[in-house]
Amino acid sequence: MLAPRKWLENYVKISIDSKELRDRMTMSGSNVEEIRNLSESFDHVVIGKVLEIKEHQNADKLVVAKVDVGNKIIQIVTGAKNFKENDYLPVALEGATLAGGLKIEIGELRGVNSEGMMCSHDELGIPKSLIPESQKDGLWILKETYPLGKNFKEILDLDDDILEFEITPNRPDCLNMLGIAREVSATIKEKLVYPSINYREASNDAHEKVKIRVEDQNGCKRYIGKVLENVTVEPSPDWMQIQLMKAGIRPINNIVDATNYVMLEYGQPIHAFDLDKIQTNEIVVKESKPGELFETLDGVERELEGGETMITDGVKPLAIGGVMGGLDSEVTLATKTVLIESANFEPDHIRLTSKQLNLRTEASSRFEKGVDPEIAITAANRVCQLIQQMTDCRVLKNSVDIYPNPVMKREIFVRDDRINKMLGTNIPKMEMSDILTSLEVEVQILDEGLNLKPPTFRNDLVKEVDFVEEVARIYGYDVIPSTMPTATVTLGGLLSSRKIENLAKTSLTSQGLYEVLTYSFVSPGSVNKCRIYKESPLQKMIQLKNPLGDETSVMRTTLIPSMMDVLDKNNKKGSSDFRAFEIGRTFHHSEEILPRETTKLVIGMYGDKDSYYTLKGIIEELLNTLKITEVRFRREVHHPTYHPGRTANLYMNNEYLGIVGEIHPKVTDAYDIEKKCYVAELEFTELIQLADLEKHFYPLPKYPSIERDIALVVNNSVAVGEIEEVLKDFTEGILETFELFDVYQGDQIEEGYKSIAYNLIYRDPEKTLKEKEVAAVHDKVLLQLKEKFDARLR
Repeated sequence: MLAPRKWLENYVKISIDSKELRDRMTMSGSNVEEIRNLSESFDHVVIGKVLEIKEHQNADKLVVAKVDVGNKIIQIVTGAKNFKENDYLPVALEGATLAGGLKIEIGELRGVNSEGMMCSHDELGIPKSLIPESQKDGLWILKETYPLGKNFKEILDLDDDILEFEITPNRPDCLNMLGIAREVSATIKEKLVYPSINYREASNDAHEKVKIRVEDQNGCKRYIGKVLENVTVEPSPDWMQIQLMKAGIRPINNIVDATNYVMLEYGQPIHAFDLDKIQTNEIVVKESKPGELFETLDGVERELEGGETMITDGVKPLAIGGVMGGLDSEVTLATKTVLIESANFEPDHIRLTSKQLNLRTEASSRFEKGVDPEIAITAANRVCQLIQQMTDCRVLKNSVDIYPNPVMKREIFVRDDRINKMLGTNIPKMEMSDILTSLEVEVQILDEGLNLKPPTFRNDLVKEVDFVEEVARIYGYDVIPSTMPTATVTLGGLLSSRKIENLAKTSLTSQGLYEVLTYSFVSPGSVNKCRIYKESPLQKMIQLKNPLGDETSVMRTTLIPSMMDVLDKNNKKGSSDFRAFEIGRTFHHSEEILPRETTKLVIGMYGDKDSYYTLKGIIEELLNTLKITEVRFRREVHHPTYHPGRTANLYMNNEYLGIVGEIHPKVTDAYDIEKKCYVAELEFTELIQLADLEKHFYPLPKYPSIERDIALVVNNSVAVGEIEEVLKDFTEGILETFELFDVYQGDQIEEGYKSIAYNLIYRDPEKTLKEKEVAAVHDKVLLQLKEKFDARLR
């Protein structure tokens, strides 16, 4: 937001220099990013008047002008075409400096002496985007008369510091000069003076000239129409053009400039229609239809998506409400009757429209942040005043004002002792009242605190804590004493769930696995590549309302497709072997408003040395690290993603913990992976609940152990997990541990059978075992295996 200092001084007396003002405004919460001055790029430029223009004797495209600069008449040779005798304009004298460092000296052009230079906007450093269209390629012609020879920058108020404020999204009330002036007033303790608005009204009524109907009341909260007759459209006065250019707005004509001036002054966007072009003399505010075409003021024909708030004449559209007007009803030099629109539109509605049409304007940027509906009538009256001052037009009495739901002021109670406690101050209640009153908050002082009514333009003041900030920033952050907090300081730490997660990651990375992160948003077809049945709950994915594309349009219900994508990418990149894991969330439908989220651990790998038992060993080491015991591996033959003979489910006390196994060949074919892939997906939420972070001390054994190696020949249908469940039953006795160390199929083993080898360790913590004691238990183990699985020693 650009705020020229001299414009602000119309409303509040500023007796400090611009740098101090910048510092004090920044400390009070209105950050000033930069101070600039449009006149810094030129000097020694005065007001001149063209007395005579003659043709150049030696050049067809040049003319020789006699120019009065006050104390003398000088001769200037120029190629400009847009000036005439008696025009007033800026003249650079000998020794002047112009934009870009150009120095002006007396010289000859085609044999004719030239004693200075008549200047254009561009030569005085005015950005091209701010130059009026009529003077874009010519000299700067002034509209009024001025004392000749006087300093140009001083006479036209160009020597002015322009403060660029950074306005945060929660303070749209500061997107105008009066909003900034209000902050300046509160900060430097000076009175704020609003413009005095008065104008002559004609006898006939605006209601007789135009009818207004608002059908889209969700998009348009208030609509005011005022009618002006006998309007003369011409360039604005110099003072208004200068003010607009300093504020970053290009002058157009007196009607449009008045609406822009008021928008900058009050923050209320205004639009002017040529009422004679509205054949129905009616304004209807309604929603657009999909596919409807509309040509905006910038000359672009836009296709509407439907639902945009449109200003129409009941038959055809005239403007996109709160964004931009249309060519068919714009004000031109031939305009005589003007309809002034001062309306208020729903912020979310404008934001969506602006985004859909890729059209952002000064008006839309204000409406989408929120404009106070109460200011609309004041702004409309101010526009009428300015236009009447410039054109002596007739302003029809009364306004057509459609305002079905007026905004009411909120009432909020705050405790003054609470404010002082939060700030660490001892500010008197009366001083708090003065501070808030300077911000136009209505204050009622009570014994127990303050009863407050913030102005309707302050939508950010809704809670007690909001007023704490207001008091603090105006009182002065720099004068609030620094104090140490009195609260009890506690030592922070990680949640137990986070500790378990970190412990699991350490265990897996120490076993040679890489951690990966994948998107929670996946393709609906991702589970199909993993052969998930259509009736499976995993197929019931949650759809996104605004997906970036089909590949990320649903939320995942399983991590297996994501891990298969990782394995596929690394295989295609040429990795001969790869191991990875991810701890991530899956999302499932629930009866609650939000989806049910679960945390899962997925492990994936491929490689010549990897097998089902490699992956099983990694999981067993992880469980051992988390001190989760009594986990059983049970054969799984029905899961469509996995190989039916090389897959197991994990259970603990009949509670499902996950699945581990070799991926089905049809799934690896779908991913175009020729190698065998092994994937496990575990319910990590359950593992967190079962994990034991307590450290337990076990003394070193006093007595020696006795080891036995057994190689059992069993049918291929017998799972290793089934054998281990039998062995675990004996661990309550002297069988201390057992470990699988070989699975063999091939020579010396008949077809349909396999050899499974275990190392068994026997120990008694109370005494040294004797051979016969070990043999007795060992024989029972072999007998149990024989009876259950027809296992025989190899």
